[in-house]
Amino acid sequence: MSSDDAPLDSAFMALADPVRRSIIARLSRGPATVNELAEPFAITKQAVSKHIQVLEQAQLVTRTRDAQRRPVHLNPARLEALTAWIDQYRLVREGQFRGLDSVLQSRAAASGRQEKDPS
Repeated sequence: MSSDDAPLDSAFMALADPVRRSIIARLSRGPATVNELAEPFAITKQAVSKHIQVLEQAQLVTRTRDAQRRPVHLNPARLEALTAWIDQYRLVREGQFRGLDSVLQSRAAASGRQEKDPS
């Protein structure tokens, strides 16, 4: 593992947990406090805070201060970086499948011509 992969590894490890993925999904609708994020879970607020810390360390979320509130925000730039990494592999595979589709269509067309030609 190279040091260039460390941020990517920490982000994917953070997203491996279903509670953290749920937190990310909730934050996609807008910022929320720890109390708001903890509502749907049958775990303590302290446990939710620890999950948020993991997400912060992976740079997937940030916190700001708004008087007494400390809302948690999604870091869309970090998610975009993950999406870009995934897309590079998706695009390669799509190109391979397009090539395979082309070969299959050519063979089907050739097969259709042979069936029509009684020679």
